[in-house]
Amino acid sequence: MSEAIDRSSATERRGQESPLHITGVGAVTGYGWGTKHVWDGFLLGESAVKLTTGLDGYVDGGYAYLSRITDEGDRRDGPSRFMQALRFAAREAIADAHERGWKPGGTVGVVHSLVLGDVDMWSDFYRSAESRVRARRWVNMMPSTVISMLMKENDFHGPAMSVSAMCASGNAGMITAKSWIDSGVATDVILLATDLSGHPQNLRGFSDVGVAVLDMPPFEACRPFQEGSRGFVGGEAAVAMVLSGQDAGSQATVLGGAMSMDGYNAVAMAPDLREVFRCFREALDTAGVDPSEVAYVNAHGPGTAQCDAAEARVLDELFPDAYGIFSVKPLTGHCQAAASAVEILATIYAFQTGFVPAPRQVAHGHPRLLDGLTPRLPGPMVKSSIGMGGFNSVIVLGEPPA
Repeated sequence: MSEAIDRSSATERRGQESPLHITGVGAVTGYGWGTKHVWDGFLLGESAVKLTTGLDGYVDGGYAYLSRITDEGDRRDGPSRFMQALRFAAREAIADAHERGWKPGGTVGVVHSLVLGDVDMWSDFYRSAESRVRARRWVNMMPSTVISMLMKENDFHGPAMSVSAMCASGNAGMITAKSWIDSGVATDVILLATDLSGHPQNLRGFSDVGVAVLDMPPFEACRPFQEGSRGFVGGEAAVAMVLSGQDAGSQATVLGGAMSMDGYNAVAMAPDLREVFRCFREALDTAGVDPSEVAYVNAHGPGTAQCDAAEARVLDELFPDAYGIFSVKPLTGHCQAAASAVEILATIYAFQTGFVPAPRQVAHGHPRLLDGLTPRLPGPMVKSSIGMGGFNSVIVLGEPPA
């Protein structure tokens, strides 16, 4: 009965929400500091995942393949890579939006998607032999501090908060931001997604769970929807987007979205995929999009057998008319809390250039798996992100206004 009520309420919302416009973007990734480096990586089909050495005592062999953010930020933005990358990405996104004609409304808020926070500073803190640390350093360790600094820099005074939903955090932040704008809580929202947790101890944990591969190059280890895939390779990213109800300078539109929770297991997905399918259907309902209209599925696609099989099943049963499916994780690595945000950039790239930046196919795979940079056919694109522990999220993205 409750499921029927849920589906009925979703149907009643169908097409009633206004589109949300992505008017500015900024990014720091393993490709480099700035969105231009991401676009170049997508164009060339080159992976940002590189061999990282010097990890003796932490991982077998003392090395791992990782898309890591380099330490070249501005120290005035804070003492850590996390703070520097976040503020760089935010500044780039806001400047991009202004250049495209965005005018901030009266209430600009911030939603920050994260999971582990500033791993560098907290790691140093716990390993330090100091009995006390300077008050300023302790304050900087709080995830809220860098957001306070960002709000002050830009004279923003709307709501500000963090969301955490494991690998689905970026999508969760996007859905939260849209709900704020739809309800009038904010006129515009700066969406941030930051994850610089590519530490050997963290990588080793994912490896021990059986989902991360540390000792193989990206296209050997991570082959979403292809034979021979062993899991994902690590990644880091800081992504920012300016979200607005205004369509000035729109690069893509967020038509709708939904979230659900398996409530089944701390690691495994519920085998019946009931909540996964419900999440997809409710996202389409809120967007006012019929499954037959969807052109592509920009999948979570971590390269693990369980998740890839689930999303392939969704593609085959729910989107039999879609042109194809792809995952950019072999290119960017799995950026954890920032994963869906950096992958939304792939959809924006497709809308802006006319080409879907799919990685090249290296083994036999799903018949509708895209193989390399592919000319885009018209239609909405679905972005799914499925976090460990049963966090399901789906957003529906459309082309910007003509």
